[in-house]
This record gives sequence, structure tokens and C-alpha cells, in this order.
Amino acid sequence: MRGTAHVRHLLPLFALLLAAPTLFAQTTFRRHLDRVNSLDPANADSVPASRAAALVYETLLEYDYTARPYRLIPGVASALPEVTSNRYVFHLDPAARFTPDPCFGMNTNGAPRDRPVRAQDFVYALQRLADRKLASSGAWLVLDNIRGMRAFAEQSAGSEPTDYRCPPEGLRALDDQTLCIELTRPFPQFAWLLAMSYSAAVPQEAVEYYGRGFSEHPVGSGPYGLTSWRRNYEMVFTRNPAWRGWQRGPAAIAAGRERPFDRIVYRIMDDPATRWLAFLAGELDLLGEIARDNWDAVVDDQTNLRPELARKGVHLTGMPTMEVAYIGFNLKDPVLGPNKKLRQALNCAFDSPSWEKFLNRRVVRADGAVPPGADGYAREPFAYAFDLARAQQLLTAAGYPGGRDPKTGRRLVLTLDLGQTTQEAREAAELLAAFFARVGIELKPQFQTFPAFLRKIASHETQMFRLGWVGDYPDAENFLQLFYGRNHSPGPNHCQYSNPAFDRLYEEACATTDETRRYDLYRQMQTMIREDCPWLFLHFPRAYSLHPDRLRNFLPHDFPYGMEKYLRITPGR
Repeated sequence: MRGTAHVRHLLPLFALLLAAPTLFAQTTFRRHLDRVNSLDPANADSVPASRAAALVYETLLEYDYTARPYRLIPGVASALPEVTSNRYVFHLDPAARFTPDPCFGMNTNGAPRDRPVRAQDFVYALQRLADRKLASSGAWLVLDNIRGMRAFAEQSAGSEPTDYRCPPEGLRALDDQTLCIELTRPFPQFAWLLAMSYSAAVPQEAVEYYGRGFSEHPVGSGPYGLTSWRRNYEMVFTRNPAWRGWQRGPAAIAAGRERPFDRIVYRIMDDPATRWLAFLAGELDLLGEIARDNWDAVVDDQTNLRPELARKGVHLTGMPTMEVAYIGFNLKDPVLGPNKKLRQALNCAFDSPSWEKFLNRRVVRADGAVPPGADGYAREPFAYAFDLARAQQLLTAAGYPGGRDPKTGRRLVLTLDLGQTTQEAREAAELLAAFFARVGIELKPQFQTFPAFLRKIASHETQMFRLGWVGDYPDAENFLQLFYGRNHSPGPNHCQYSNPAFDRLYEEACATTDETRRYDLYRQMQTMIREDCPWLFLHFPRAYSLHPDRLRNFLPHDFPYGMEKYLRITPGR
């Protein structure tokens, strides 16, 4: 891969530059992370990638670490934006600087230079999301939101190199410290988008200097820098002592108090049993997911931490999450697509009490696509909850009495694609197959690697697929966009749902500044989705995690990207 040689040569130098002040007294925070394909913010399309990228890169806005309900605070911006209708003006913190890197040139002493973060860096970063050649999964943030961005995207589709010198009319750097964004319409949720890793400031010099290797050589202005990356094994980040946030702001280091960690180590551990043993051995400081097989060893029947772990200084935290798990139906499929009664029957056949028991009661049956914690959630009964008698009735109405096709006399066979090959994934697939067998339907699971699975979904080659959506921000719109017609796969509408009435409501909801009216529109859209059943609604998870006593200031968070800067350790521990 072009640019890899630069990465291997320069990362040790970068590690020395950042680590020098604490070279002999480093503290390390260690946790497991799933595989990361890229550290390019434009391709931060998974939770692990966003977690890693947010250590290095900064966004205009970010989440308040402690506030509940969630709220935004300035990131690289010096204050919250000045908003007039559909116009946002940001003033940047003049102290924000990209870390030293050869892409900025070298000083006379041979050391790499740094440079200030400028408004143009955000212009460039947001343009990259729309560049068709880059094929960013974050294009939805900007295409229909920022004036002129879709035209820029169409222009970028040609064979010539994309010209970034003429940004869309809705995106302007008024000067080095002032950014102006004009939207196509009022969109009250837009500020949330500017706290996502996709929208982080990216220096054009780094993209051009490292070429394809840029995805492995992040150049950001954040609290940590990447110092080594052994793919599929370990990522190491070292604290940037020059980051302005250590001196002021909510992450500032108080004199004589707990200190931030000097190193962040992400261990790639695919096997849940390996993660559990590593935590017990003190090799991980946070167990972010407690495997189903270990659940009974962690908590008692009242979900309290077992005394033997408490005596060892282990802490248990739990919270409902802003996410939903589902089985998507490909509505382009000739069997499932035109047959709403069949999709409703499959939802009624889903034995949610047995499913919850299988998952240690750490989940609750989803009553739609929007989790209860999101602003605008509609609390209405789901008409197609578990009911075997009704499932049989709906199957007959769908043309498959007893789960059989009258034309052939054979059982209906449906195929479920999965992107995991773990034992738990296989057991879950077997349980789902048993649910459908009760109504005469045969379910055939197909297991593949996660990248292959995503490619299959993007090319519409699946019939059914198990997936989840982790909320990008705490608003129902972020979940309802999964059914918007213009977001068809490879956008987030992987089930290819098309409903002009839904699209009209969605567009009106995105544009209205009247919160009461917006929530009413959200309710109408959720009613449509619950009736049309483009998904089999599986569950809303609860998140439980374990950490040792030495880890201080840990708060579970639905949007934890870059939050490691708030973690602390008592000196000497």
C-alpha cells in the first residue's frame, strides 16, 4: 500500500516527541477494541473506527462528558455557533494546532513543524465527505444539508481529480478563524452532526503527502496521537502534552489531582473468553462488553456485582443504550419485498421472552426502530409483538399457510446473512431458526466476515441480514433516516425501504423548528414503520461494563468518542 513506508518510519519519531515528558513514568489505559480498517475520519464508519479516530482528530463541537440529557459544548470552536435560520457561524479556538508532522515541512533543526487549525480545514474535511471518488459513508451528513454540496458531489464523479479549490456556496472560510455553513433548509439537528468523527478537521497537506497511506497515518489536533498500529493485534496512542485542553476546559488537569493516562492501548481480541480472562488478570482496565457466558460469574439474580469481584476493587456500571438491533428485510427481494403480511408474521413469530433470556435479560424487545432514550420516541404498543397464533394467521393471509408455498407444497425457506462467526452468533442463529420453525418456515443462516457481509448488503445481495444501529446523536431523526428513500444502501437505508408518504414527513420534520410539531411527525413516521415492518425488530440493549478501582472518572456514555481524555488515574497507582 502506497504511503506505508512513511508510516513505519515516522511513528517511532512521533512516539518519542509525544512521550518524552513522561518517558519514565507512563501510565497506560488498556481496553479491547474490534478491528479498525481506517483512521481517516471520512471512513470512520464504525464504532471502533470512530473511537480510535476521535483520540487524534477534533470536531467543531463535542458532547459534555457529564451532562444528562446530552448536550453539546465547543470542541475546536471557541463557542457554540451563531445560528440564524439556516446559517451557522463558528469561531475557532486560536490555540488549536495540528501536531508536528513532516507533511507541514521541517524546521531548520530537522524537526517536523506543526500549524494552527484553520477554518479551511473544516471546509476541506466536509468536502471530502461528498467526494464520490472517496465514497465516504458519511456523505449523508452533507449532501442534502449544505447548500451546493450535492452539485459538488456530482462534479467529483468525473475522471479528473476532484477540484477542492471552489467549495460549495454553502461552505465558506470567512477567514482563518471563522467558518460559515449555510444549509439548504432549517435543520435543528445539524449541530449534532458536527460532533461526529466524520466532520473532524483534516489538513489537506497530510492527505496529499501520505496518499493512500493517510488512513494509517492520522494527523490531528487532538489529545492523543497514534504511535503504533499492529493490524488485528494492537493500536497504541500517546498523550499529546501540548494539547490545549490539558490546560483549560473540562479535560484540564487539576494540580495535585488524578492525572490523565499517558498511553491508550487498544487490544484487538475477537474471543470473548480471552477478553474476560485478560480483565481478570489485570491486563485490561475496562471490559466494555460482558459476554453472555460470563454473565452469571459477574452478577447475581438481582443484577448486583458478585461480592468476590467487589472485594477485588471491581466496579460494575450499567445503562440503557441509544441503539437498536434488528434483522433487515431486503425490500427488493421478490419474496419479502412485496409481502407486508409475511414481514408482520415473522415479527409475530419472534419469541422475545426466550430471546431476552438467551441474552441474560440485558435487552428488551424493540417496539420499533427508535430507542426509548431518543428525543421524539413514540411510546405506543407494537401491534406485531410475539404471538404465534397471530403469526399463523398472518402467514395464511400472506399466502403461506402453515409456512408452506401452496404452489410447491414445500416449506418457505428464507436466508439470513450474518457478519460474525462467533459461537454466540451461531447459537443466536440457531435460536432464530427454531422460532421460525414453529410456524413452518426454514431459516438458513450464512456466516461471513464482517467486511464481506457489509459488501453484500451494499450491493443488495442479501434476503435478510442481522445488523444494529448505534445512534449518532440522541434524536429520533437519526434512527428514522434509516428508512428515508434517498438513503438507500450503500447509505444507511440498507433494507431499501421506499415510501413517499414517509419521505414527505421526514423532510418536514427535518426542516421544522417547532419541537412539538417535529415530535408529532416523528410519531407518525414511527407508526408507519411499525406497520410496514421493514425490519424484524429484535431488541434495545443495555450496556454493562467492568473496571478496576484504579480507573477514575469513568462514566458510561452513548457517544464515547474521544472521551478517554477525561479518564484519570491516581498518581502512583
